Amino acid sequence: MRPDSWHRTEDLDRFLARAGGFLRSRPALHTVPLTVTEGLRTGGARTYGDDPPVFGTLERDGAVRAAYFRTPPHLLYVTGLTPEEADSLAAHLSVLDGTLPGVNADRETAASFATAWRTRTGGTATLRQRQRLYRLGTSTPPEPLPPGRARVAGERDRALLVRWHTEFAEAIGGRALRDSGDWADARISYGGVTLWEAPDGTPVSMAGVTPTVAGQARVAPVYTPSHLRGRGYAGAVTAEVGRAVRDAGAQEVLLFTDLANPTSNGLYQRIGYRPVADFAVYAFQDTRSPRDPQGPQDPQGQSSS
Repeated sequence: MRPDSWHRTEDLDRFLARAGGFLRSRPALHTVPLTVTEGLRTGGARTYGDDPPVFGTLERDGAVRAAYFRTPPHLLYVTGLTPEEADSLAAHLSVLDGTLPGVNADRETAASFATAWRTRTGGTATLRQRQRLYRLGTSTPPEPLPPGRARVAGERDRALLVRWHTEFAEAIGGRALRDSGDWADARISYGGVTLWEAPDGTPVSMAGVTPTVAGQARVAPVYTPSHLRGRGYAGAVTAEVGRAVRDAGAQEVLLFTDLANPTSNGLYQRIGYRPVADFAVYAFQDTRSPRDPQGPQDPQGQSSS
């Protein structure tokens, strides 16, 4: 397959005009590009850094077969590819973006692209994280619920959300690549974070949720400060978010977990989430331009609870 089968643009509207139908055709598997592009469309690229986002499509016989995007300095995100398509994308990007820091994709696609990237560039690729995408089936709130209640975060919670967003990024092994203040403002604007409060009104856990796009919404992130874990707060607030999103009309409620965290994987299955697909994150080291690749900075948003 020729590398020029791929078409690259920095124009979000042009990308969505080409790829929007393809992305919406499989909303669960395409949850990340759907929600990230929606955030860019409504909030602007400024919230993701100084370099403009880039997008690409693989087109065959007039139809989009696959898509990718990157919001620097995040890793490349790509939809499902065959090994041949992964090799053609590596050829396409090795010329245009030779210092790519890594890739995030479904497990098979990520492995194929990492192999192709090593071959094309002579660099190295290191598996940094294995993730699992879950879909909410029959919601099963934890019993008994911990004391307290859920409420949607508002302006008075902004400082707390900023702090917890930063702590969440550190807890999953990285740093917040999106400004935590921008993140908090965006989430507050549409009620995108729910807090679990102790009986005295002290927030003890949070669960965020993306806007609903193409009938799907993704719970992200879920965070409980380390000294408050193990008390059922994360399960309670996650169950409440899932219920609220469904009641508001979402057809699919999704979330990602780190497969190295058996606690979170077990928790979400107990409250009704079922596996959809496995994903992987690889970090690249370019021998032509040595640097320390970022770890799994995760556009998905997982749980550190």
